[in-house]
Amino acid sequence: MDWLMGKSKAKPNGKKPAAEEKKMYLEPEYTKSRITDFEFKELVVLPREIDLNEWLASNTTTFFHHVNLQYSTISEFCTGEACQTMAVCNTQYYWHDERGKKVKCTAPQYVDFVMSSVQKLVTDEDVFPTKYGREFPSSFESLVKKICKYLFHVLAHIYSSHFKETLALELHGHLNTLYVHFILFAREFNLLDPKETAVMDDLTEVSPRPAGVHVCRETVIRVLRVSACAHTCWHARLEVGGDAGRGPAAQRGAPQKPAGIARLTPRHGFLLDG
Repeated sequence: MDWLMGKSKAKPNGKKPAAEEKKMYLEPEYTKSRITDFEFKELVVLPREIDLNEWLASNTTTFFHHVNLQYSTISEFCTGEACQTMAVCNTQYYWHDERGKKVKCTAPQYVDFVMSSVQKLVTDEDVFPTKYGREFPSSFESLVKKICKYLFHVLAHIYSSHFKETLALELHGHLNTLYVHFILFAREFNLLDPKETAVMDDLTEVSPRPAGVHVCRETVIRVLRVSACAHTCWHARLEVGGDAGRGPAAQRGAPQKPAGIARLTPRHGFLLDG
């Protein structure tokens, strides 16, 4: 966990200022591309029946899997030769190892560090508990913020260095949908420092907010869509206090949660696919 408590530093990478470079992902014909017109604002708001930490854990895990998947589609183009530094426009990022030592690495190395470390973290029961009775650590929110920061770096790098390939694969709609959902969620819970995301403000400002499809709160909680592009089957279960929602914890004789407070297990999320 130590690696995540350190800092990631960025500095100008010597390239021309981003304003002088043509950014294909800012072209109107591409920014408006989405795989759904779903109202994401309704999906990111904390449901009153769900514990805050559980909501953060479920969504953070889901975003991790989707960002990892999105990157995998262009990973063959993100090589040590093509991306000699982890750069986003005119900003360069450095990794810090477990001893806090700054490591200059290529973009694929940086992404590998991110994905490997986050994978280890989200599967650690002491940090991301999935069973009732296990408490989240006191540092949980700060850990989620660190994870979101690194996932943002990966998304930003895809836009900055590999949008052309993403476009050729016709996956820009998926990338845009993921980005908007991720940014709205991060803003809803103040998970990203505005200074950190400033490098992509031009995209954030022109990205249209999906609107037109609305769902009630009960539908958000009841309908947990399985992502077609994740190639992973995640089943959602609500463990609610009382006879009507007794899950495995109750069967083992464990103390039950108060009625009306839901626990979502295993981790799942609400990123919609076309």
